[in-house]
Amino acid sequence: MFLSLFLLILVLAITVFLTISFYVTIFGGGPFIPTPMYAVHKVLKVAGIKKGQKVVDIGAGDGRFIHFAAKDYGADATGFEMDPSVYFIAKMRQWFWGWKGKMIRSNFQRYSLKDTDVVVCYMMPNTLAKFQKQFDKDLKKGAKVVSYAFHIGTWKPKKIIPKDGKISQIFIYQK
Repeated sequence: MFLSLFLLILVLAITVFLTISFYVTIFGGGPFIPTPMYAVHKVLKVAGIKKGQKVVDIGAGDGRFIHFAAKDYGADATGFEMDPSVYFIAKMRQWFWGWKGKMIRSNFQRYSLKDTDVVVCYMMPNTLAKFQKQFDKDLKKGAKVVSYAFHIGTWKPKKIIPKDGKISQIFIYQK
């Protein structure tokens, strides 16, 4: 009896969790597709991150960009993730494996980016185009936006790192 009740509650909780994740994906900007680790390292390298810089990942997924930005470059790294199930995965990686960086379960648009030095992102082009207005408004002069695989709206990149084997193009913008 107890085991049956426990399993029923577990199945209901998982169903609710996945339903919420589905709606966040549909209406929030795109699905969670982890960036390959070799691409994460390449993106961070070409971003030119310096120790102490404020790095933000908008749609941080499991937190891999912020972890390595903090660990390898000494950045003050923060990731924003709206999907509760993906956020949960990121928190588990932090708790169990000591991943670095700060994860916030929220839409980054509720926060100011005025002190941000580097924004990293791997999001769909239509979503990035919607965010362009906030980047224009919030980011300080000299701030960089580094987008893996997709361009941002009407912006002209300062530099494009060409596709290299399994790594997609990397677009580097600077305000």
